[in-house]
Amino acid sequence: DEVETRLALVGIILESKESTPQLNAILHDYAEFIVGRMGIPNAKAGMSVISIVIDAPEKVTSALAGKVGMLPYVSVTTMYSKKS
Repeated sequence: DEVETRLALVGIILESKESTPQLNAILHDYAEFIVGRMGIPNAKAGMSVISIVIDAPEKVTSALAGKVGMLPYVSVTTMYSKKS
């Protein structure tokens, strides 16, 4: 039986570069599920916005978002596709 996956968008706001190494390590751990990644730095605000498109079982996406959300200076939200 193949595990059902859903496409999701994980939105991340990084408020300090201090958490960048830990964030990159987490994303590396989930690289097999990541379809695409876009980072937009905002030098004026000293923040970055990162969008991750992931195709994975919901529990995998939830685990990634949970780990990212526990990092200091990081906010995260996840939006799932309606169909699997």
